[in-house]
Order: sequence, then structure tokens, then C-alpha cells
Amino acid sequence: MVRGAIGLRPTASSETTNAKSAVKKAYYCRLSAIPLSRDGRVRVVVATTVLLSFISFWRAAAIVLADLGSTAFYVGGIVEQAVGRSAPWFILGVMIFSYAVRALYIESSAMFVRGGVYRVVKEAMGGTLAKVSVSALLFDYVLTGPISGVSAGRYIAGLLNDVLARGGFAGRVPDGETAAVIAVLITIYFWRRNTRGIHESSDDALTIMKVTTVMVVILIGWCALTLLRHGGSLPPAPSPSHMQFSDDAVGWLKGTVWPTFTAVAIFVGLGHAILGMSGWESLAQVYREIEVPKVKNLQRAGLIIFVYSLIFTVLVSFFAVAIIPDAIRPQYYDNLISGIAMHLAGPVSLRLVFQAVVVVVGFLMLAGAVNTAIVGSNGVLNRVSEDGVLTGWFRKPHPRFGTTYRLINLIVLLQIVTILISRGDVILLGEAYAFGVVWSFAFNALSVLILRYKLPDIERGWKVPLNVRLGRRELPVGLLLIATFLFVCAAINLFTKQTATVSGLIFTGGFFAVFLVSERMVARQREAGKGKLDQFQLNAEPEVGIDNLHSRAGAVLVPVRDYNTLAQLDWVVGHTPPDRDVVVLTVRLLRGPDGSSHDLGADELFTDYEQTLFTRVVAIAERHGRGVKLLVLPATNIFDAVAQTAVRLEASEIVVGESANISPGEQAHLMGAAWDRTPHDRALTTQFVLHAAGGRVQRFALGAHAPSLTLEDIERIHKLWVEAVKTLGPNVHHRDIVGAALNSFEHELQVDPARAIERLRRQPPG
Repeated sequence: MVRGAIGLRPTASSETTNAKSAVKKAYYCRLSAIPLSRDGRVRVVVATTVLLSFISFWRAAAIVLADLGSTAFYVGGIVEQAVGRSAPWFILGVMIFSYAVRALYIESSAMFVRGGVYRVVKEAMGGTLAKVSVSALLFDYVLTGPISGVSAGRYIAGLLNDVLARGGFAGRVPDGETAAVIAVLITIYFWRRNTRGIHESSDDALTIMKVTTVMVVILIGWCALTLLRHGGSLPPAPSPSHMQFSDDAVGWLKGTVWPTFTAVAIFVGLGHAILGMSGWESLAQVYREIEVPKVKNLQRAGLIIFVYSLIFTVLVSFFAVAIIPDAIRPQYYDNLISGIAMHLAGPVSLRLVFQAVVVVVGFLMLAGAVNTAIVGSNGVLNRVSEDGVLTGWFRKPHPRFGTTYRLINLIVLLQIVTILISRGDVILLGEAYAFGVVWSFAFNALSVLILRYKLPDIERGWKVPLNVRLGRRELPVGLLLIATFLFVCAAINLFTKQTATVSGLIFTGGFFAVFLVSERMVARQREAGKGKLDQFQLNAEPEVGIDNLHSRAGAVLVPVRDYNTLAQLDWVVGHTPPDRDVVVLTVRLLRGPDGSSHDLGADELFTDYEQTLFTRVVAIAERHGRGVKLLVLPATNIFDAVAQTAVRLEASEIVVGESANISPGEQAHLMGAAWDRTPHDRALTTQFVLHAAGGRVQRFALGAHAPSLTLEDIERIHKLWVEAVKTLGPNVHHRDIVGAALNSFEHELQVDPARAIERLRRQPPG
């Protein structure tokens, strides 16, 4: 039920009848001001179509490669330590097989179900196995951060020690401890950024990949020149006689006859190399943000990712064996590309410079992978929490930044503990890492296969190839082969990777138990908590507009998310005249592996958190005695979502609160950029209003608008017009003077942009 006005409830029996009548009248006035459904509940329009911020397939590929490509910096050393000099062949096999995994994720993303392992498994096999699969996936994410951070630290420590050795210094920095400290610092840095809600953009990923590509091209060219001058050899073929498994590599199969079988030995090697294709889960994350034609561009992005990672990861492992002497190479297992750089042809000083470049590029990519691990884990746990699996305590927003800081704290704490336990040992982390990778892939493959039979008639944008038609049925041979291969690798890994099996099962079982207990607690809380929060009538709409929201043109749009910071809404409701509607919008930001979500249900978008948020919104509206329209919509970019909604509702104002992360000017700039990206009627004039602490209000005009000219500006235009009239006559107008100045500056920007920009910089601030 809807609550009455705050502070107007009768509390003492000594109140007079008139006072009671006044309170009752005030209550019903406020109640009638809120839009209600027939059953007396407050109406909420829930838009089920995700508002997207579209990116090109190049940017999508860069985002995934920033995660997937980072494995090239450490996978070669990890696999060679496990299987010997034949390691590059196993890495080659796994990276070729990643083309099949690419196909798997293209089909699962293009289907109607939400992208990402959790949603696909839940749709195919139910909630229990979905929780198991997401627990394994979280193990992958928790280890991605430490192994990437430690690897970055190892590259830095290796560079420092090489410089010290070349400089004649006897001292060395401890590799493991240095790497662990650097990894912890990187993790803490990105913990702070994610707590504040500052996320990496596709521009960042694209810039990193451009720099990486330059380094990769130089590396390949220099390695080819070195091999031409000094020669080299291919690694031995991956046969049992050439494979030299370490004791840890065969695990519980040590001392048995199984490793002597060629097929088993091959799968043991592939199982150790499979972490080389970790990161394909990110492809589902970016699918919904790819511009049209979506499936075609997803295929293009997947092809770029496959080719780039194949060349980079495989060549690094082959070059290492061919260029670094066998006796020295184990010293570089933790920073293999640095080892290649220091054994290239050419002067030592030049090699040291290139090693520094490798370290900088590697640090950027590996640090980005740490951030991806935190963002991905937070996204997965938020999705699980919204399904009623985790209690609302986990999703409580940060009092200042509004982020789900408790989930972020949990993941970062687990990552830091992992780093400290490993003491900076990349090999140890690599042994444990592949558990989550292979099992999340295997569950995803099985789920897509089941959905082929469970939902045979559903429209699919694309299918994994090799489908044989048998009468009215279709036999998905391609999917069967992919799923079989992944489950065989996963099964053999259980017996050969002891560290991964023990730690992975403990972690997966622990998280699964937490999910089960928490899910039951949520169910009990919902039963006990009925009636404590306002109950809302959800009106699901494919898209939002004036008609389905029953609003009028010229409304005031108020985006809200944190129920602790609603001062801007209180100000709007108190200052907006009754003839203008107030629309309160909350955006469900989709990030992480489920950022590719689509076909969302109203109950998925309106969770306990939104119920609490809108309960407080309604309380503010009741207190002011006026109505508000309530709107929920999913999106991948907040500013784009607000701009698109304002255009569709023909809003006259967008009112937001002050950000804890960015300045008012930057807020206005980002909103203006989103407005310019959004198609809209040129006649629509909308202001961006920022309500800051203390009640200070700043207004910014969006889009093309008349500039704010000072009296001095107008006087200058008039003087120039007077001079022009003397020569050209009275047909010259003031706007002709402005037009001529614009034409002159536009021409200068085209022919001499540096001079034009410098002249603009010299202008006094307006």
C-alpha cells in the first residue's frame, strides 16, 4: 500500500476532530497525487528494451582483446613448465580451437536469452546448475586479477633486475615479493576506481590495443630478423616421447599408465594450455553494444579477436623456444616476452629500451585485465543478487558513490588473499586458473546444445556450423564436438591439475553454499517483509514514450539511482508547476558478462532495490502533494540512456544531483556529447540542470543553441557591421558579420588547424 504523508499521521488521542479531518484530507490529497492502478498500487512503467550506446566492431574487438590478449604475456611460460619444449604446439592447438569457442559465444549471444554463462545455463538446465556454473566462473574472475597483476609485477621486476645486472650492480629485487606488492597495489587502485564508479571506456581499450599492435609488429619483425641472422629451430612435436611432464602436470595420474597413452597425453597438454583462450566470455558482454548489423558485426569482431590472439599468443611461445637458449629460458617463464626482447639481435642498449616498451605495454594490458576481473565479478554477482540468490545486504549502495561496494569489496578481498597466498608465483596461479575457464566454457556449450532441442523453433541470428538434417530434426554435430572436447579437457584437468581441482572445488562449493543459504534467506525476508515497502504495479512496455507513460511534452526528467541522495528530486518536486509532469527515471546499468542482456522481464528490472528506491521517491512526492511518473529502463550507458529518454518524452529539463566522481562541467560535457549522439528534433530545446550541495543550481543548454554573448561581444559585432555598411551598403545585416567570421574560422580549421586552435586558445575565457 502507499504510505501517507510524512509527519501528518495522528499520534495522540487528544487531537481534535478538526485536526483529524485535516490530517485525513491531507493524506488523501497526497494519495490522489500519485498515479495509481486499479488495485490501488503505484504504477511504474518498466521499459524492457535495453537502451544502448553503440560501438563499432573494432572497439568491441579491442575490449575483448584487452582481456584475452593479456594471456600472451604469461601462458607460454606456464605451459612449458608443465609439458616441456612442446608447449607451443599445445598453445597453437588451443588457440585454433578458440575459433570454435568464438562460434559458441556468437550463437549464445545472438539467441533470445541473456548473454553470459549464468543466463544461458539457467535457461537450459535450471537455477541449481546455473549457480554451479557461475560459481566456477567467479573462480576464473577471482584468479584473473591476481595472475594478471602478478604477471605485470614480474615483468617490472625482471626489467629492474636486468638494468641492475647490466649496470654492474650486485643487488637484485626479489621477483616474487615485488610482483605480489605490485599486484596488490594494482588491485587496490582498481578497487578504488570501481567503488567510485569510474569504468574503463572502449576508447581506453582501443588506445591500449593500438599501442600493443605497434609493439607486436616490432616484436614479430625483430624476431624474424634475429632468426634469419642466427637461425633457430621449431619445438619438438607433441608426442609422448617428446613431452616432459612435470610432477605437478600429471597430478593424480602420476605413476599410472594413463599418461603413456598418446590421446591422454595430448589432452593433458591441452588442458594446461586452455587458459590461453580465457576471456571469450567478454564477447557476450559487448554484443548488445555493437552497432547494426549486430550479428554480422559480432562475427567480424570475433574474427579479429581470433586472428589477433592466435598470432600474438602463438608466435610469442614459438619465438621463445626458437630464440632463448634452453638453459636460460626457465629464468623467463614468468616474463617470457622480456626474455625474447633481451635475446634479439642488436645492441644491448636497444634491447633494453625494447624490453622497457614490452613492460609498459604488458603493464597496461595486464592491469586492464585486473579491472575487467573486478567489473566482471561485480556484474555476475549483481545479476545473481537480482535473481533473489543474494540478499539485499550485498547490493546496498555506497553512501557516496552509489555503487555495490560490498560485492566489490568481497571480490577484491578474495583477490588480495590469493595474491598473498601465491607470494607472486605466476606458475602456481596458472595451475589453479584453468579450472574456472574450462568448466564455464563446458557448461555454456552444453547449455547451447540443450537449447537446440529444448527450443528448436526459436529464431536464431546465427548457428554453430556443421548441422545435419535428419528428417524434421537437426543434429548439431558442431556443437556436439565442441561440448565433447571441452568436457574431456575438463574431466582430465580434474585428475591432472591438483591445485586447480582442490582450490576450484573448494571455491565453487563455497560460493554455491553461500548462494543456497542466501537464496533461502531472501525467500524468508520477502515473506516476512511484505507490506513494509510500497507495492507497485509494473507496466511492462517494449519502449518508453509519451503515450505509454501518459505524460505531457515539456516534462522534467529526474534520473535517480541512489536512494540516499534524492535532494535534486525534492527540489524539483517543490519547484515545478503543476502543469508540467515530473518523470523519475532509474537506469539499470548493464555491465560485466551480462552486459549483453536482452529480452528482459519487468521482474528482472524491478528488484528489491528499485522497490526501496521508489518507495522513497513516493514519500517525497506525497510530502509535496503532487504526482510523479515512475520509469525504469535498462541501458549500457547512463548518459546515452538519459538523452534518449529525454528526446522520447520531449523533456524541457533534465535535473541531476552533483556527482561524487566528476565535476559539474564534465557532467555537462558528457551529457552534451550524449545529446549530440541522439537523433532529435531541432526544435526541441532541453536544459541540463545540476542541483549541487547547498541548493546551488547550474543550468546548461543542450545541443545547438544561441550563444551567451556579452555586451562587449555585441558591441564588436555592431562596429564590424558599421564598417561593412560603409563599403557594401545597407543590405548587410549583423548575422552576415557572424556568418563571415564563422566561414573564416571554418576555413582556417581545414587548412591550418593548429593555427586556428592556437588562436582560439588565446581568446579570453567567457
